[in-house]
Amino acid sequence: MPASATSTLRCASALSTQENSQAALREACIAALEQLGGVPDLAMLFLSPSHGRQTERLAAEACDLLGTDNLLGCTGESIVGTGREVEDEAALSLWLARWPGVQSSLFNLQFERTREGGVIQGWPESLAGEWPADTFLLLLGEPFSFPADLLLDRLNEDRPGVPVMGGMASGGAEPGENRLILGRGVPAEGAIAALISGPVRLRTVVSQGCRPIGRPYVVTKAERNVLYELGGKPALIQLKEIFDSLSTREQLLVQKALHVGRVVSEYQERFGQGDFLVRNVAGIDPASGAIAVGDYIRPGQTVQFHIRDQEAADAELRQLLAAAAKSSTGPAGALVFTCNGRGTRMFSQPNHDAQCLATALGPVPVAGLFAQGEIGPVGRQNFLHGFTASIAIFEPPAAS
Repeated sequence: MPASATSTLRCASALSTQENSQAALREACIAALEQLGGVPDLAMLFLSPSHGRQTERLAAEACDLLGTDNLLGCTGESIVGTGREVEDEAALSLWLARWPGVQSSLFNLQFERTREGGVIQGWPESLAGEWPADTFLLLLGEPFSFPADLLLDRLNEDRPGVPVMGGMASGGAEPGENRLILGRGVPAEGAIAALISGPVRLRTVVSQGCRPIGRPYVVTKAERNVLYELGGKPALIQLKEIFDSLSTREQLLVQKALHVGRVVSEYQERFGQGDFLVRNVAGIDPASGAIAVGDYIRPGQTVQFHIRDQEAADAELRQLLAAAAKSSTGPAGALVFTCNGRGTRMFSQPNHDAQCLATALGPVPVAGLFAQGEIGPVGRQNFLHGFTASIAIFEPPAAS
């Protein structure tokens, strides 16, 4: 497939399913470099668990073959390429970008416990001052050792409006089994990141795979993650009124796939898809009518019940991608961080998210992985998600 190009921005990608790790890397590097036509400014490499055992060697060889140490990557349970998702098989996906004038800082973050609490260490001193207005962050984390929520909360407070896109490595089932790639280094813990600014536009698509039911309610009583009252009535009573109005099929989804979305930004008259941060329902107490959710809720916030199934996930992703394609100045490439609970675990057909992206944007260079937690913004705040497709689309800046 040809690389996507503009006068200032060019991307390329290649996917190899060869079982031999070195052969797979060489195949991907040769194909992607031929598309790109030069040395990349940034490279992203995603490895299936079978290749993960040779991550140290592959990272060094990739830097040599590509002619740059500006490399980020990690292991993933399943691997994404342009129009394809390789599940439970050997796969290596490579993505390259050339963006003249763009500034990139790559670094390794570590979580450390102190007497005052947890601290994120590893920020370069050069990033201590103000960040340019067009800055964004690409982040890959190791889920057993790095609390991404802590970092995102801090960034939302200290760097408001800076989008963070990425995901958590999913190639290992136990601590120590995942691998991150930062240049020639292969950290087993923490997170790796690239802070990027300059003449490139990031367009984000965060599809949480749900659709709302009923209507929004103002929370009138809540404590931590427990909803007691919505609109002055017990939360369970409000849910039952919605339940009685649903079809039999939707009622079954409420019983097995119920979620609650809270509005991230209350400063708008109407709320629609994309305005809610969706979290799962953790439990219901019939005696008190309380509903526990996987998020802290405060009185005065607006919430709405949601349900999740493959039809809702398909419709939402297609709607969001269509909107992104319509307003795009010309996509040059994309990175995909989709949940390891999606793929054929959610959809009846394989390659769902990758093919939806190809349908909406055309054959732009794509790479990514099935993550153990996906990172992306909702309502201009960054969150760690589940069952979500978080897609970073890169395009040239709008003409002034």
